[in-house]
Amino acid sequence: MAGIPDSRKRVLMPSRIRRIRDGFSWIDRRFLRDGWAERLSREEILLYFFLVAVADQHGLSFWGDARVGGTLKLPLPELVRARDGLVRHGLVAYERPLYQVLDLTPAPPAPREGAATSVGEILRQIAARGRGG
Repeated sequence: MAGIPDSRKRVLMPSRIRRIRDGFSWIDRRFLRDGWAERLSREEILLYFFLVAVADQHGLSFWGDARVGGTLKLPLPELVRARDGLVRHGLVAYERPLYQVLDLTPAPPAPREGAATSVGEILRQIAARGRGG
């Protein structure tokens, strides 16, 4: 994180500073054990692993979109979707240009088979029933 003035470096969520548990691993074992990987897209997993790899001891990283996207070979729209997904899942905090990998919370239960997960999904299921599907 050379070249970034210290005045811009701050922990975004002090109550969620990442801690390594259950042995030595930069990727918290709960990421897999608690089912986070199953809930994320391939791009979200890729970005999460990348951010863990480049973050400091507080989970902070100042990598910009162009550099992250170039390194991961993700076009900007895919990078933005992945970042938004990680923020929505509560895995990272983001305030341009600062990322913070957050301490893992218990993963929410996986959606039940056939259960609607959003208003859009509910409407699609209602429309499908109306068509006999």
